[in-house]
Amino acid sequence: MKLLIENAKLLTMTPDSPEQGYLLVEDGRIAMVGHGSCPADAANGAQYFDAFGRIVMPGMIDAHCHLSVFNSGLRWEGADGNEITDPVTPDLSAVDSIFPDDVSIAEAARYGVTSVMTGPGSANVIGGTFAHVHTHGRTVEDMTIHEKAAMKAAFGENPKSVYGQNQKSPATRMSSAAHFRRAMDEAIWYKKQKAVKPDETKPDARWEALLPVLSGERLIKIHCHRMDDILTAVRLADQYGLRFTLDHCTEGYLIADVLKTYYDSHKDDSCGKGDRGRGKLVGIITGPLLTDRSKPEVNRMSIRNPALLAETGIPVAIATDHPVIPIEYLPVTAAMALRAGMPEYLALAAITSNAALCSDAGDLLGRLAPGYMADILVLSGDPFDYRTTPDLVMIGGQLVYQRR
Repeated sequence: MKLLIENAKLLTMTPDSPEQGYLLVEDGRIAMVGHGSCPADAANGAQYFDAFGRIVMPGMIDAHCHLSVFNSGLRWEGADGNEITDPVTPDLSAVDSIFPDDVSIAEAARYGVTSVMTGPGSANVIGGTFAHVHTHGRTVEDMTIHEKAAMKAAFGENPKSVYGQNQKSPATRMSSAAHFRRAMDEAIWYKKQKAVKPDETKPDARWEALLPVLSGERLIKIHCHRMDDILTAVRLADQYGLRFTLDHCTEGYLIADVLKTYYDSHKDDSCGKGDRGRGKLVGIITGPLLTDRSKPEVNRMSIRNPALLAETGIPVAIATDHPVIPIEYLPVTAAMALRAGMPEYLALAAITSNAALCSDAGDLLGRLAPGYMADILVLSGDPFDYRTTPDLVMIGGQLVYQRR
């Protein structure tokens, strides 16, 4: 599909964003963005949409949720996010649990959330891979942007409560950390054995799944709420030289200075490639923000957390953790962060460009720029106004919704 959008106020999430201009989409990608009107020769053959009085922005991205892995309207029948039989399951893959016909996927698209990072819950210390998927498509294959976008790990209450209450390990925080180290060490040993004795090394899907994490090819998303669990996540990721995000990071504002020091001292391109003591914090994914203090480790949650963390210069995303917060309320959560002091540009980045960065897709999504995937919203008004609705939603260059 070739589509020309003109007379728009463009929020491109790039440094040189034109105040008023045009956007041309062709073959699923953004072909041109500019001031004024599109050159006539470039626009030849395009469908036309007059966006006068409207705002055009990148499709919103939820960098951490469990969309369709925990199916809407179902109980255990649709709960496919936690394999509570083993605390270390890196070989599990979210795409094998995604239900493409989940009603919440269509709701996400209808309200402008065009892609999500979805995957395992936090019952296991290592739970399997998250997938980055579009919120449109008849099959998982149609939806998938990156099948294995990030590995999932978790520290804190969840793993030790799931297993400890059944007299299994981990029952303590130190046991969770030990499980993590043991898995990484096993994968390192497995890699060495493959190199030395390739014909004698039996394939093991668990350790194969961790090899891209150890090399830095694949992100690891680490669930952590309490400040000690956040610091454990940093310590272990750094020990193995991993590229990582801190997901939830509820008490992050209490140690923002510590996180800033680590982030600033590990920016080098050599970090995050498996060298011990050379980890790389890619960003922090905050949220869910619109919940009560439902368990002890979130007792000190604050709506100001995203704003205070953003002050450090660390890229900050905001997530719903759907189904904890319904996915269509992603812009509402960002608006609440804005009200609590987060600069407007950074609040918008938290659900677009920084969310893409934290999903390892910063060169593909989250901006309106030539070459980027055509995930585009045309909004009736300010993205942070609760009355605003999408007039047009495009996902991967396909027009999936247009208000009549």
